[in-house]
Amino acid sequence: MSKILTIGEILVEIVATNRGNGFREAVPLIGPFPSGAPAIFIDQVGKLGQDCAIISRVGEDDFGWVNIDRLTADGVDVSGIEMVPQGTTGSAFVRYREDGSRAFVFNIRHSACGTIELSDEHLALIDSCTHMHVMGTALYAPSVVESILTAVDRIKAAGGTVSFDPNLRPEILDSPGMREALQTVLSKTDLFMPSGEELFLFAKAKGESEAVAELLARGIKAIVVKRGAKGASYFDAETALDLEGFPVEEVDPTGAGDCFGATFVTFWLQGASPAEALLYANASGARAVTKAGPMEGASTRSELDLLIKTRGKA
Repeated sequence: MSKILTIGEILVEIVATNRGNGFREAVPLIGPFPSGAPAIFIDQVGKLGQDCAIISRVGEDDFGWVNIDRLTADGVDVSGIEMVPQGTTGSAFVRYREDGSRAFVFNIRHSACGTIELSDEHLALIDSCTHMHVMGTALYAPSVVESILTAVDRIKAAGGTVSFDPNLRPEILDSPGMREALQTVLSKTDLFMPSGEELFLFAKAKGESEAVAELLARGIKAIVVKRGAKGASYFDAETALDLEGFPVEEVDPTGAGDCFGATFVTFWLQGASPAEALLYANASGARAVTKAGPMEGASTRSELDLLIKTRGKA
């Protein structure tokens, strides 16, 4: 049976309850919610009953325990999470603007998860895994980049596979070494999962079909293009498939792409057809946006079955 691994940030999210542009004034807040793109991804994998693990660091504080308790409850192997005495768990303060976009204030690079380094125990955990999922957000600090690339190389050398979701945010795109790391990860990727225009950050072509063909020619086995509420598309050397999204009322989009990716990867590794994997992934992303909080909308298989059965009309 496959075991999915990810490495990267674990943090808490604190959310402003009223809309506005940033945090230059006192605003009411709710939280802490467990968060971090790799943590959301792996939590969704665990909720689907798939064997999985995460390597990260948190402070020995309540924010760290918020995450460890949630991940443990949802079936994730947390043996790779170090609690750092006197350390600080990462955080993200989020406020929605009137147009629905979000303003973030991050504390990641200088928090506990900004200093992830691999111990012998971590290497043993990596060697027990058969698939590595890389989130672009996790390429934020040199030691974390080195840890991710080490895991990618070890898992690939053992015959495993790699999926890659760029998940790029302007706030972190210029982190030291990130652009180079993105290209290195892409060169070792089996399943590439960009959102919309991210596809063109990695290809010279200007049209989608040409960009897909260019990336497949570089050795990527399959590409999934996420389109938010509009659904998603799947491409490989023989297949091109578009699938519409589910009509739901959006409450909070944070984490939806991570849940989508986790569900697709899980089904893909379990041998599902592209159509089935895409269907469940779309349902997972849709259900995620109906809950406030980045990890609150992670779904079980039965919850996805119900949404698919009712086509979002329940």
